[in-house]
Amino acid sequence: MTAERSHKMRVNIKHSGKTHPVEVDPSKSVSVFKDAIYQVTGVPSDRMKVMIKGVLKDDADLSKLGLKPDQSITVIGTSGPLPSAPTQQITFLEDMDQDAVALAEGNPPGLVNLGQTCYLNSTLQALKTIPQLNVALDGFSSSSSSPESKVTNSLKNLFSGLNQTADPVPPFSVLSNLRLMAPQFAETDNAGRYSQQDADEAWTQLLSALKLSLGSSSGTDGPIDKMMGLELTSKLQCAEAPEEPATTSKERQLKLQCNISINTNFLVSGILDSLNQQIEKTSSSLGRMAVYNSESRLSRLPQNLVVHMVRFYWRRDIQKKAKIMRKVKYPLQLDTLDLATEEVRSQIQPVNSAVKQILKERDDRAKIIKRNAGKATSDDATKEVDIRREERKKIEDLVKEKGIDGETNVSGMYELYAMVTHKGASADSGHYIGWTRKESEVPVASSEEEWYKFDDDKVSVVTADKILSMDGGGEDSVAYILLYRAVNI
Repeated sequence: MTAERSHKMRVNIKHSGKTHPVEVDPSKSVSVFKDAIYQVTGVPSDRMKVMIKGVLKDDADLSKLGLKPDQSITVIGTSGPLPSAPTQQITFLEDMDQDAVALAEGNPPGLVNLGQTCYLNSTLQALKTIPQLNVALDGFSSSSSSPESKVTNSLKNLFSGLNQTADPVPPFSVLSNLRLMAPQFAETDNAGRYSQQDADEAWTQLLSALKLSLGSSSGTDGPIDKMMGLELTSKLQCAEAPEEPATTSKERQLKLQCNISINTNFLVSGILDSLNQQIEKTSSSLGRMAVYNSESRLSRLPQNLVVHMVRFYWRRDIQKKAKIMRKVKYPLQLDTLDLATEEVRSQIQPVNSAVKQILKERDDRAKIIKRNAGKATSDDATKEVDIRREERKKIEDLVKEKGIDGETNVSGMYELYAMVTHKGASADSGHYIGWTRKESEVPVASSEEEWYKFDDDKVSVVTADKILSMDGGGEDSVAYILLYRAVNI
């Protein structure tokens, strides 16, 4: 009898600044691999993100991932105690206080408000949900004393620290370095207290620092551009002289704007309004100032898409930023096909249709699982894994056939994963809260997912209904920054 050849190899698991050697057998399941990682890191599998060509799915085939001996693999997740026998009497959830329940259920830690810093805390919680950013920060090392490098290093340390505790963390280093880099965040009021700031301005400054510090030394796109950079192709046509040749230009940005007018009811219409503009410039054919129509469309769809809801504008009469309260609905799943250029649209159309069908079928299966709660068997779980493997293969074959860049969103379909909301009437006052989607071990319909609410140091769980309800109409919490990520089949 011929002995079965072993395919085991050792890989290096990087978690919270430490490296652990772990033996992996690519012929085994992902759950076996995750259990081995849990044994050395203490990160439970339901809170664990294993970064191998993106976030490793539970139904992935390890043998097809091209693992190599001594390969470094980043793991993201909050550690719990390493496996051991119970040493004290079991306490049930109903007998615990709020903090004990948060720790037992594995709720991520909040951030301490250091004095009008909710704008920063909410922004940081949203940024931390980007897997590719965590990987880039984990590998960041610099001897530079530039303000941007200091901000980036403090973000690295903060995110690492958040993975190792369930207690609220004060972001002292990030805040102090942000104020050194951008002094406007150190402004005080007449009483000498730090002023409230705009979360979108904090987001912009943090990404600017990250882009500079993590940038590629070869001159190509750096990590931030790859994970969040969208490309706009703009066509400029003179409205008063149609015979004048149109000009085309390309521009890279890190977020889309959703303009809000008296006619804006939905997110996509607000984005299109920002992409279709009229400007005045000198016409070469008319020899005078003329009106031009500018139409921009996405020629690169990033893995992570940020949308800024433009809810604040400057009011001269009161000399401050006022808030637009209008209700603007946004979806949990965003189809960007209508925002893309014709070339991109025709390329990804087949993948887009296939992904939407798969998402619909997954939602149907998830609802059946919910109805049959308590009746599911291991065979049902195995069947779901097999179905998802076939779904993934179908999409991979389509992507390969169409020659779509794998570092972009290959389908144009996004899912809402984090957001920042603002409560109040102006940008200089009120309160910001962060919200991030909770990972689920079992299939859940998109409309029934649970979310974490980060109200500074207070962390709680809400349903998707709450997320969709914050679309405006009053001074209560309203969506301000939306973070979508590519649907990963």
